[in-house]
Amino acid sequence: MTTHDWLLGGLAAFLVGFSKTGVPGLGILIVPLMAVVFPAKLSVGAVLVMLIVGDVFGVAFYRRHAQWNKLWPLFPWVLVGTIPGAWALAKFNNAELEPALGWLVLAMIAVDLARRHFDWQELPHHWAFGAVTGMAAGFATTLGNVAGPIMTIYFLSRGLVKNEFMGTIVWYFFIINLSKVPIFAALGIITADTLWFDLLMVPLIAAGAFAGKWALPRISQAAFTALVMVLAAVAAVRLILP
Repeated sequence: MTTHDWLLGGLAAFLVGFSKTGVPGLGILIVPLMAVVFPAKLSVGAVLVMLIVGDVFGVAFYRRHAQWNKLWPLFPWVLVGTIPGAWALAKFNNAELEPALGWLVLAMIAVDLARRHFDWQELPHHWAFGAVTGMAAGFATTLGNVAGPIMTIYFLSRGLVKNEFMGTIVWYFFIINLSKVPIFAALGIITADTLWFDLLMVPLIAAGAFAGKWALPRISQAAFTALVMVLAAVAAVRLILP
């Protein structure tokens, strides 16, 4: 690895921590950064372990704010989406499937904007909305750790305020990311090299986590909602464009 690779990897590690405790939407920047450091599929394995370390900090800081009644109905649908996601990860490369995920995120943003404009208050609470979101998130997170924008739109549409949002989303991803470890290990995309790299990045992940914890109370609820929505849209465009 070159000095350039280490610098990009260090930035990605800091952003992992910051996104888990401060601004979740920043997490989408991690994927392209790590794709420069490692080959595409190995980068997915390296990112997964970094995310789990970040999840530990997020859970430690916000565990009491989780809204479990918003989480439990999602998990069966996420499992359904994980199965085709694992198949697609084994058969296709990210470049072939990422544009579809990007369009899916943009569609969810459009639905949420329409919901706000037309005052469709019951839409986020309908079982079908949760089912589609869960399956899409299961597919996206297995394929390339890119379910963040999908879950951002879902939890914002459920009306969660900052601390509730953070507590719920960190628990969600902690559980989901842990469940993906056997799949990624079986596919050979978690290796001794990626694990060693992840271990060296732990101090930077921790630094990012404490920086995010410091920043969150200083961001207003309106700014927080707008920022994560914009970052979700940027993430979608990044997935679509080559």
